[in-house]
Amino acid sequence: MRVPGWSPAALLLAACLWRLPPGRGAAGTEEVIVGEAGKSVVLVCRNVAERADEVDWFHGDPGAVPPLFSSNATLPDDARLSLVDNSSLRISALRPQDGGSYTCKEVLNRTVREHKVRLLVASGPSSVTVSISPSAALPNGTVYVDKRNAVMFNCTSSSHPEPTMGWTFQPPSSPPETFTEVNGSSTVYTLQNLSLRFQGNYSCTARNPLSGSSRTSTKELMVYYPPPSVPRCWAQTAQVGLMLQLVCNWPGGYPHPVLQWTEEGRDLENSSWVVNATGTGDTHVETLSSSRLFHGKEFKCVGSHILKPETAEPTCTVQIKAPSLATEPLKTCFVGGTVSLTCQVMESNPPARISWLRNVSQPEAEIQSGGRYLVTQEGSVSNLTIQNCSHDADEGYYVCKAENPVGLKEAYVSLTVKKPVNIVGVVGAVVVLLLVGVLVIVGIVLYYNPLLCLKGSIFRNQDSNDVFVLVDSDGEEEEEEEEEEVIRNSNVRRVTALVNGNSTLASFGHHSTESDSSELHSELSAEEVEREERPTTQRQILPFLAEMDGTVGGS
Repeated sequence: MRVPGWSPAALLLAACLWRLPPGRGAAGTEEVIVGEAGKSVVLVCRNVAERADEVDWFHGDPGAVPPLFSSNATLPDDARLSLVDNSSLRISALRPQDGGSYTCKEVLNRTVREHKVRLLVASGPSSVTVSISPSAALPNGTVYVDKRNAVMFNCTSSSHPEPTMGWTFQPPSSPPETFTEVNGSSTVYTLQNLSLRFQGNYSCTARNPLSGSSRTSTKELMVYYPPPSVPRCWAQTAQVGLMLQLVCNWPGGYPHPVLQWTEEGRDLENSSWVVNATGTGDTHVETLSSSRLFHGKEFKCVGSHILKPETAEPTCTVQIKAPSLATEPLKTCFVGGTVSLTCQVMESNPPARISWLRNVSQPEAEIQSGGRYLVTQEGSVSNLTIQNCSHDADEGYYVCKAENPVGLKEAYVSLTVKKPVNIVGVVGAVVVLLLVGVLVIVGIVLYYNPLLCLKGSIFRNQDSNDVFVLVDSDGEEEEEEEEEEVIRNSNVRRVTALVNGNSTLASFGHHSTESDSSELHSELSAEEVEREERPTTQRQILPFLAEMDGTVGGS
């Protein structure tokens, strides 16, 4: 910033002369004096004798303005003016309008001596104002911003002439760093994509280039950001004692959020059934006595963050539940084999602890893994595996026990230990019984219905007759006569054989010739005597005779 009528070199020279001790100079000398508003300054008249009789001070050129102060005159109207050593002019409580050119004039032995002094009045910086926006302030004056926003830093100061403005940043436990400096009464800059490394003290300094006076204003800045999601809460069983622990967690924000557990709109922390309440960072845990817990009771965790509006407080809810079980009530194991008893927790909050007991003389003796027993658990399913089953040691009832701070549930499993069965012998016996049954049924059917076999023989004989006719025919006329004769003889023999119960002869007679009739008649007479002992019902013969009559008539 330029002072009107002064170059930077002149200002630098003025500052140097202001620092030099006063000295005497030749006639017509000139110097520059810098004073600060509100303070006092002494303008020394250099070209005067040791004992000056008359000295006059002018605020401007002597020929153009009246004397400001004279050693031979009365005191001036401005009480701020006075003489020092009867030659130097003292001005108290400087004002900006006091600046300008002053001339000291002495008349000695008709010789006029003059000395010019240029007075520069510097004011300020009177104040330095720092603003950071958008931002908010904590009770201790610390400013915090949201790292998601673009933050603007502004610094202003009033000074004459205009000051030099500079910004410095000092991180925690580090020296300050100057990052910008301008000439003017204000300076502005913007920061984006803030992170925690931008936390620290931001200082703005305004310095008057004439007087060298400076003022500094410092703001401590904190960079905050809210958690990105909503709180997460759950219930668990305390490690010591059967007590309920409510855990609420809301990570990802800075500073840490404030978490509060409530029950039906009331703060739990001041409740009588809260055993302990602890909060570390992003997690808040409250331990409750199980005396007032019941199935289905709900608890709510309310989270709040300094950057979150109170009208949109995120929450999460926990509903506690007593355990419920599902098991296989009946299990079987063969002696020397292996069996697994399964127990599943269908519903439980907090998760229930599962244990296996024996319903014997000591029902509270929990079964532990070891020896022939192996207890495993995956999620909510627990398995008790028994190896090398023994009838005396293992058969009986087993108890699956599930317990949490809300309640207790037990389920019984009955284990039966059997001796192994000879599978090969059982299968063989079944096959033999089936075969015997089939043979008995076949025998009964054949005994009460022997015509089943006779019908099969007749069908086969009819086919044989057809073949016989095709092979033995010599001519058309002889063939027809022989065929009629053969059919008549065959039918007669078949009827006779059926009457006597001999189907074999009936079939054989179908192929006989007339020359064999006498021999066959004798054989049938012998068999007829033998067949008379067998009962032949009329219901077996009549249908067949009717069939034969139809056959003969058709021929």
